[in-house]
Amino acid sequence: MNASVAIQSLPEAKNDDELIRVVDEVIDYIKSTGLNYYVGPFETAIEGDYDELMDIVKECQHIAIKAGAPSVTAYIKVTYRPEGEVLTIEKKVTKHHQ
Repeated sequence: MNASVAIQSLPEAKNDDELIRVVDEVIDYIKSTGLNYYVGPFETAIEGDYDELMDIVKECQHIAIKAGAPSVTAYIKVTYRPEGEVLTIEKKVTKHHQ
């Protein structure tokens, strides 16, 4: 695993329920990738190969639009280490959730 990303999808929505519905569809897509992920209150972290993660980030925008959002804004953080491993989600947060 040479990369991790955190993505916050912010689809345009008429109300909070609609916002949550669209974001849930994006999260369902992330779950379907089979990669390790962590859903937080503001963003979802995903671990894997850099190129695969960039494709997933791109597809998240398409998923939000297909789910009915007229537009979507995303905030993305990327950690990439081409020669080595990045810190895992477990190493970063497990101690805080025991």
